[in-house]
Amino acid sequence: MSAACTLVGSSPTGPGRRTTVGTSGGRFGLEARGRGVSPVQGAWSRVVSSKALDAHASAWSPPTALRAVHDLFVAGEVDSTYLDSTSIRPIVAESWRRSLAKGVDPDWEGADSSAATLRLARMRDTHPLASALPVIRRLLVDDARDSGVVVAITSADGTLLWVEGDPEALRKAESMNFVPGADWSERRVGTNAPGTALALDRELQIRSSEHFSRVAQRWSCTAAPVHDPGTGDLLGAIDLTGGVEVASAQALALVRATAVAVENHLALLRLTKPVAAVGDQVKARLRVLGAGRPRWQFTDERGNRRTSSLTPRHADILVLLTQHPEGLSADHLAMMLDDKDLDVVTVRAEMSRLRRVIKPVAVGSRPYRLLEPVVSDVNEVFDELRAGRVAAALDVYTGALLPQSMSPAVARLRTELSTSLRTAVIATGDLAVLRHWLDLPEGQDDRDGWRLLHDGAGAGSVGQARARGHLAGLDMDLA
Repeated sequence: MSAACTLVGSSPTGPGRRTTVGTSGGRFGLEARGRGVSPVQGAWSRVVSSKALDAHASAWSPPTALRAVHDLFVAGEVDSTYLDSTSIRPIVAESWRRSLAKGVDPDWEGADSSAATLRLARMRDTHPLASALPVIRRLLVDDARDSGVVVAITSADGTLLWVEGDPEALRKAESMNFVPGADWSERRVGTNAPGTALALDRELQIRSSEHFSRVAQRWSCTAAPVHDPGTGDLLGAIDLTGGVEVASAQALALVRATAVAVENHLALLRLTKPVAAVGDQVKARLRVLGAGRPRWQFTDERGNRRTSSLTPRHADILVLLTQHPEGLSADHLAMMLDDKDLDVVTVRAEMSRLRRVIKPVAVGSRPYRLLEPVVSDVNEVFDELRAGRVAAALDVYTGALLPQSMSPAVARLRTELSTSLRTAVIATGDLAVLRHWLDLPEGQDDRDGWRLLHDGAGAGSVGQARARGHLAGLDMDLA
């Protein structure tokens, strides 16, 4: 069995040659048709000497001009609309605006090491991209070791999982904490290729002074997101960080091709996975946090991951069943869903429809209960809080539990979860964790939280200015 994606034209192997990203005998790689040369052998020397680099670079704003505009913008001497009148690329201008709005300090000396640092080994062991490391190393890392280039692989939340490449470049990257376990999401460090690629879910390049944080402005980077081939969920990003050559069109093609190869690799693993291995996995996941539609993710009989949307009533029922593994009677479930008007006949009808929706997961009767393990994002947040990993809990918590639900039992659980998380955030005394909470919809009206950020941020810092402005807005709302 094989799968392939062919790139023609400006590929890393040279103009007009065909590059196939795919499988051969279960191995993935890039096969250059013509002279049988590995496409990444000497890739960086070809990129640096290529005329394509000069042509691509001509589209970028000069670094000196970028730094001048950046200095004016972060100092508050010009407003955000001023960026539209400059030669800064729109994608960078929008990222700068988001970075400033989230209170990112442009003079921060390095990315925060999130709580994920403490669980890095566990993240690596369980992350889907771990199985694709040989593919990434073959296509990118092996030829980056003597090229001044760093290759990074991130999780979907921006945590750096693996950082490999040229030893000297790795040592220099450590000075800005570009190391495994560090959080390089856009919300933490501002505009950067891996973080912004994840925020926008698209491939992109960031060159030197386009970075929001000054500590990163001597680097250029190219990144592409990687998705689960079955569900389409964002898994993480692949990033190249180095000198100006990393911002070339050929480098972008190389990273893009590697991301395609990784997704093909994951798809093949799923197709060839033994049936026993599929049965050992949790079959279903329930996603009910945040403003989006509640989702049911499950593994079908062939081992493929599927995602479907849930009705509000079905989402309520599944939340309650995951919180009560012992089961619920029809009367008790009716009271938890609606303490006034819901009758048992309606509950039974809904349960009948729900069974068809969540197959192959079975629901028992008398009492109603889930007969197979189901992982929910609600329980994941509670588990992280019980383990003392507050930043990790925040990474899972994308917003309030089913905010539109009128179920009294769901409303109670919503309040319990939100209050537990906020209390844990305040107890950490960590301003980075506090900023993450305040960025959530619930945090926008948390006056005590904004006061803590104002008092804890450095005098005259961007974070303090942002907190002062937000507090003024809250006071006006109350006036």
